[in-house]
Amino acid sequence: MILIEQQKIIKNVVKEFFDKATIVVDISTTEIQEESASSAENEKEFFRMNIETELPQLLIGENGQTLSEIQHLLRLILRKKIGPDIYFDLDINGYKKKKTSYLEELAKTIADEVVLTMQEKELLPMPAQDRRIIHLSLSQRTDVVSESKGQEPNRCVLIRPKELSI
Repeated sequence: MILIEQQKIIKNVVKEFFDKATIVVDISTTEIQEESASSAENEKEFFRMNIETELPQLLIGENGQTLSEIQHLLRLILRKKIGPDIYFDLDINGYKKKKTSYLEELAKTIADEVVLTMQEKELLPMPAQDRRIIHLSLSQRTDVVSESKGQEPNRCVLIRPKELSI
């Protein structure tokens, strides 16, 4: 459970981080979200934070790489101040939320095309977190299957009709 004191520490660390980088940010939303794994004891609380800034492209970087690196640094700082059980997720100007929506819509569109043509479709290579979004968004469908194939950094998602799966 993320305590109120821990939430304050997280907000202060993030604010101080960007102040020292001389980047003006506004902490717009914070949210605690539980995500469960396969068993109840593996439930984790994620402290999600969205910051707003006038320089989002500087902080997000190409394909979100800078954002991932900033988040990694902040996680390291927070683990020293709070402990190893902190799960922190940073978003900038809603970038991750928009990207997730885009990937879910892409997965749905491609899956519909695969069902219509009965031909498998290979998506462009993408990072693991993006492939995960594609797989999760298609996991409830009974007419298609998805799998990752290839080697990093060229690993991609293959979507095929259920009948063609082995």
